[in-house]
Amino acid sequence: MFYFTAKYLSNFVTTKNKFIYKMIQQFFQNFNLFSKNEIDYLSTLFSEIKLSKNDFFVKEGEKCKEIAFIESGIFRSFYTSGEGKDNTYCFRFPNDLMASYSSFISDKPSIENMQAISDATLSVIKKEKIQELASENPKWSEFLRMIAEQEYLELEKRFFQLQRDTAAQRYDFLIENQPNYIQQIPLQHLASYLGITQRHLSRIRKEISF
Repeated sequence: MFYFTAKYLSNFVTTKNKFIYKMIQQFFQNFNLFSKNEIDYLSTLFSEIKLSKNDFFVKEGEKCKEIAFIESGIFRSFYTSGEGKDNTYCFRFPNDLMASYSSFISDKPSIENMQAISDATLSVIKKEKIQELASENPKWSEFLRMIAEQEYLELEKRFFQLQRDTAAQRYDFLIENQPNYIQQIPLQHLASYLGITQRHLSRIRKEISF
């Protein structure tokens, strides 16, 4: 167990972005697994990194060794087809948790790329830190299981959206959920995500604007 004095935590918060500290706290509280003291300790294990536009958080073929909170910036997840074409299937926005989960959990090379499409700042925690926690407390293993389950549900939702909804409906969904960031996504990535051509996307945008 880890215990901290109020002075220690106060010093920690003043040397770290208070908003990010609060975001981490709120995220882990939502799982109803951890005590306040456990969450306080976890918060001290994150470090901040900055990525420039087009930098990669993880590349296909590399092992994912970190989990990140996105403080600022937008990321896309994509894979490369046999013809060499990249296909965007997911976007990550500020306040999202991000990792190549299959690689992170299995310790195998990632089958996806996670790339910044704007300058970005992340708070990251190393895999070995989480493994240390899991070896001392089974709640952290349960946390990883729940994260993997959430990721599966997100992928399932994405699959059914592609099968069930029209491109216009998928675009509307993205606007409704991320209105502040939609204009920052390059058209070619947005069209790839929607499974349509850029020309088709331009028609949808014009129809919605009227």
